[in-house]
Amino acid sequence: MLKARKLGKAFGRVVAVDGVSLTVAPGQLLSLLGPNGAGKTTTVSMLAGLLRPDHGDVLIDDHRLSGDADPIKRRIGLVPQEVALYEELTARDNLRFFGGLYGLAGAVLERAMASVLELVGLADRPRDRVLTYSGGMKRRLNLAAGLLHDPDILLLDEPTVGVDPQSRHAIFENLQALKARGKAILYTTHYMEEAERLSDRIVVMDHGQVIADNTLTGLRGEHPAARDLEGVFLALTGRTLRD
Repeated sequence: MLKARKLGKAFGRVVAVDGVSLTVAPGQLLSLLGPNGAGKTTTVSMLAGLLRPDHGDVLIDDHRLSGDADPIKRRIGLVPQEVALYEELTARDNLRFFGGLYGLAGAVLERAMASVLELVGLADRPRDRVLTYSGGMKRRLNLAAGLLHDPDILLLDEPTVGVDPQSRHAIFENLQALKARGKAILYTTHYMEEAERLSDRIVVMDHGQVIADNTLTGLRGEHPAARDLEGVFLALTGRTLRD
């Protein structure tokens, strides 16, 4: 459903992404891993149509994504790394605002809001202002906002940063439900145990390039000395600190 083909992006003399190719199929969760500065967020921004690649293509069902205003972009839902909510507004008012950006209104919007609030476990707190929410609740509402328009493809950039185990577990259950509905999900994380638990396939990036693309079982087979995914990751990217 989603395909990146030799994506490249430079900022001045700094090459952030260099020839990245990957594919996410319907009903599949692909984890995109890499050290700080590997190019993951830049890649996600290009996949979402927010950033135009210097070269290469993003394809959705073999249709080339041509930029931020391309109508096919409506098939993508983005959950950014930073919580993108208006804290003085209620959960419902936040969702009403984001729904309006997708052209949703009236009964259609009401049904969509009820559905996503139920999915993320916030159906009992829709009229509370977001500033009263815990960090985990904000993360779950952030996910709900990305799902309002029922996208076929979901891009999640480190959606569990700073959340408690209960909210993390709830997000995992949400993702399993979305996979079962045939959504194609790309998930970036620094938590190796999340990738081990959730992934159908794992792509590892470093220095702007894909250095591994396989299932968890396949990666372990390629690195038999590694005890777990963290060991595989360190074998691929090294132990030098990245800031």
